[in-house]
Amino acid sequence: MPITKSAKKALRQNVSRRQQNKTRKQKIKSLVKGARALAIASNIEDAQKSLPAIYKALDKAAKAGTIKPNAAARKKSRITKSLNKNAL
Repeated sequence: MPITKSAKKALRQNVSRRQQNKTRKQKIKSLVKGARALAIASNIEDAQKSLPAIYKALDKAAKAGTIKPNAAARKKSRITKSLNKNAL
């Protein structure tokens, strides 16, 4: 357990940030999973409509430092490529 005042504050910050990061990552995962499920169910239009929400969640996570910017770009590229492939 932390002893100094600054270490106690650092622990509080760490707990708070960890929760925020978990929430952001879970939101991304659920959005991507939903879009993939729609694509598999041949509901391509709805899957394409969910792309802006996925992009927004990825960009926010990258901006906050939850994931790295290149990881966000890679995920956006892969989900778009996957949906376009299923649309054919």
